[in-house]
Amino acid sequence: MSEIVVVYELDQPAAAHTAPDSAPDEQRLPRRVHAVPTAPGRPDAAGPRTLCGKDTFAMELARWRPSDYPGTRWYPAEYASVVCPDCDAVMEI
Repeated sequence: MSEIVVVYELDQPAAAHTAPDSAPDEQRLPRRVHAVPTAPGRPDAAGPRTLCGKDTFAMELARWRPSDYPGTRWYPAEYASVVCPDCDAVMEI
């Protein structure tokens, strides 16, 4: 299997938390965190489908890379509550 990267399925911007000088993407929080194999020949890019089968087209590639943190979970700890249970189950295998 190729290397795994993390992608975020994002929520819509929260109007109450909008700062006037912030970029729109800074206000979008992950609704769900997914695992995805890297694109063939592109270790810096997500493949087309998550491990649970969702299309990654509209998802944001996370800076977190599981291979950079051996011995930890595949996802960033701050998003543990929104991890996709199907991706997590595949990663446990």
